Amino acid sequence: MSCLEPAQRRTFFPAFPKHLMETADSQRFSQRFIKICIALGAGAALLSLYLLKLSTLSFPLFLLALLTLNATSRFAARDTHGRWHFPITDTFIFLAMLVFDGEAAVVLAAIVALCASLSSSKNTVSVLFKTAIKVFATFLMVWTLRLSFGPITEIVSGGFSLPAINAISISLLLQAALSATIVAVGGAYKIKQSVMMTWLRNFFWKTLAYVSGVVAAYAVAFTILHIGFGISATLGTIIAIALFTYQSLRENSDLNRVTTKEVVHRDKALNDSSERFRSAFDYAAIGMALVSSEGRWLQVNHSLCQILGYSEPELLVTDFLTVTHPDDLPAALSNISQLLKGKVPTSQMEKRYIHKHGHEVWVHWSVSLVRDAYTKAVHFIFQIQDITDRKLAEQQLHHDAFHDALTALPNRALFMDHLKLSIARSQRNDKLMYAVLYLDLDRFKIINDSLGHTIGDQLLVGIADRLKKNLRPGDTVARLGGDEFVILIEDIVEEKEAIQVAERIQNELSTPFTLSGREVFTTVSMGIAPSTTGYERAEDILRDADTAMYRAKSLGKARYEIFDKAMHARAINLLQLETDMRRALERQEFFVHYQPIVALQDFNLRGFEALVRWQHPERGFISPMDFIPVAEETGMIAPLGEFVLREACRQMQKWQVIFPSDPPMFMSVNLSSKQFSQSDIISTVDQVLKETGLNPHSLKLEITESVVMENIETATEMLRELRDLGVKLSIDDFGTGYSSLSYLHRFPIDTLKIDRSFVTRMVENNENTEIVRTIVVLAQNLGMDVVAEGVETNEQLALLRKLGCENGQGYFFSKPVSSEGAEKIICETYESKLIPVHSLNPKPSNKTVLVA
Repeated sequence: MSCLEPAQRRTFFPAFPKHLMETADSQRFSQRFIKICIALGAGAALLSLYLLKLSTLSFPLFLLALLTLNATSRFAARDTHGRWHFPITDTFIFLAMLVFDGEAAVVLAAIVALCASLSSSKNTVSVLFKTAIKVFATFLMVWTLRLSFGPITEIVSGGFSLPAINAISISLLLQAALSATIVAVGGAYKIKQSVMMTWLRNFFWKTLAYVSGVVAAYAVAFTILHIGFGISATLGTIIAIALFTYQSLRENSDLNRVTTKEVVHRDKALNDSSERFRSAFDYAAIGMALVSSEGRWLQVNHSLCQILGYSEPELLVTDFLTVTHPDDLPAALSNISQLLKGKVPTSQMEKRYIHKHGHEVWVHWSVSLVRDAYTKAVHFIFQIQDITDRKLAEQQLHHDAFHDALTALPNRALFMDHLKLSIARSQRNDKLMYAVLYLDLDRFKIINDSLGHTIGDQLLVGIADRLKKNLRPGDTVARLGGDEFVILIEDIVEEKEAIQVAERIQNELSTPFTLSGREVFTTVSMGIAPSTTGYERAEDILRDADTAMYRAKSLGKARYEIFDKAMHARAINLLQLETDMRRALERQEFFVHYQPIVALQDFNLRGFEALVRWQHPERGFISPMDFIPVAEETGMIAPLGEFVLREACRQMQKWQVIFPSDPPMFMSVNLSSKQFSQSDIISTVDQVLKETGLNPHSLKLEITESVVMENIETATEMLRELRDLGVKLSIDDFGTGYSSLSYLHRFPIDTLKIDRSFVTRMVENNENTEIVRTIVVLAQNLGMDVVAEGVETNEQLALLRKLGCENGQGYFFSKPVSSEGAEKIICETYESKLIPVHSLNPKPSNKTVLVA
């Protein structure tokens, strides 16, 4: 590159003004390397000055120095690809070494390099570095030749002899090797390129250049030695004048093509463009930088400094690799490699920088390639946009998508991912066992309803914290929703380890929680599904853990159950039962049976209790004990109960028309807790009575005492509204619940039904007899009727009559029968008016013997 006439070297980058490129050379090497080179160059220069003979400082040497400075500034011969150039400076320096000895060559190299560096750069370090490199390279070449061949000036005297050829070869190889080494060692490491590949590439092209220069210098020195310096100087002057004249004519010819006005306009436009670009670059809203091919920051703007937290001087002494996150560095280097190979015009990626204060900064990084118009040097343009806020928002969204908002635990989606990985590991190695624990809080709804949802949420957070503290590192706890949690226990040796975790959790959760100044106690029901069952899908093991949890709840809560295949079979059976039940209503598979209710004193038929039955087309008769709980759980009890109510009322209306009596027979129908809690139950009963035409006094609705006691105020109001319709009310299974006698008188109840569990054990247990006696007396004092359920023997009948119980029902009188069977009972008792046969034969019989 020309050094003495920078005005002739304006063209660098089409988009970047010259001031952005002035620091490129000084920033491409590490500071330690630069300081070492400057020290070596200074030492070589001082030693050469000390050894320089005064006799050497002659007019021919000064003439050679002037010629070198002018020739270097004006001529440069390059190949068409820009990789090879004729080394004019090195040729003259080598000539000085051959003619005036080595010290003169070192001094000349120092003068020429210093002038060239001062004209091309304002950076003091860059000037000293370039000068030192040239001085030390020349010094090393001088002493290598001197130690190998003796006095250097005597080499030329032998002509093109073998020693001379050896000297020439060593000189050019040494120069090429030194130059290539400086580039490779000083710069290639910056972007993790191969030092050897960089050295070989530079060594090849520099060897070609130095061959021509060294040979030319040797030829000139040989000529001077044989024809004399005067003649040689005269010929050299003539040749130099001719070349200078030719160069001047070319320059004048180029200048004449442009008028003075055009030159002024062009210079003004270039200066304005440079200023506008500099202003746009420095104050751009996004970070921008000019970066050397070795990764050094050459120019940075204010926005980039703010993004990274560094000042401009701090960045310019580093490279972009230093502030790039280590995890993103391979991808960044790969993109730069693609650019350098010309495979892509630009490259973009999202990457992380390390801020000066240590935290990560996410940026959108766009890099493109630019090339110096004259030197063909390659540089990069970085455009850097801070996207940290967007990335943080994305990370938060991603976290929220896989975590519970209340407890911050993993949610179902993340838990299922972990579970799938565990299943995959277990399939690869059957020794890696795992287990899933499914947890459900007991009585959480009561806590929520009584203390409020805020306390309920605090309880869930507290439970989540305790669960996390009691698990091993690597285990996963997640909240599925509501009061349900799941735990994945990995790397267990035997099933017993999962049981130990379950017991530890139960003990931990048994300690009360202090929430808003209140002590809250809770327990959990847990289901354990071990991997030994053999699973291929995450959904299956979670389902089985859930099944085991419900089994634990059904067995009394506050416990755990381990899943087995029998549980799954029961679950499948219940699912199929639910599916079939939904179709059974449409297919009219449900029907009603009726069990007589009899007056115990005179055995008059008082009425019937309607009982639903299910005849499955494939499974046959299904017990109400099996399908009623399923109907309660699925909500099908409402349409099923309405069907029974309508059918029973229709049937009783029909019988009252055919068999009139005084008082008229009544029909008892059970109301489940789900039906009783429905807001439209009053209107439903009223509508059924109107549709069937049954007198409301002939309908008796049976409700269990536990249903009434769940919400006393609401239940009382509901019972009053039903009573206002004219319907009779009965408490079923009285004595088995937790009703308070203090509330009983407030309820508009007509009948108490004594549970069969008391009746069947009256004979063998005197306590049960006393319970029945108490219920009878209580009912009589409150003006209520009494019906004893489950009467099956003569002894039970005798005791009930002795205790004053008014009515009874059970197999002693008749099992539940179809409408035809019930009608037959009515017909027989209505027409025959016979004395009961059981008074003569005390053994129970299926034959119904009642009197009207």
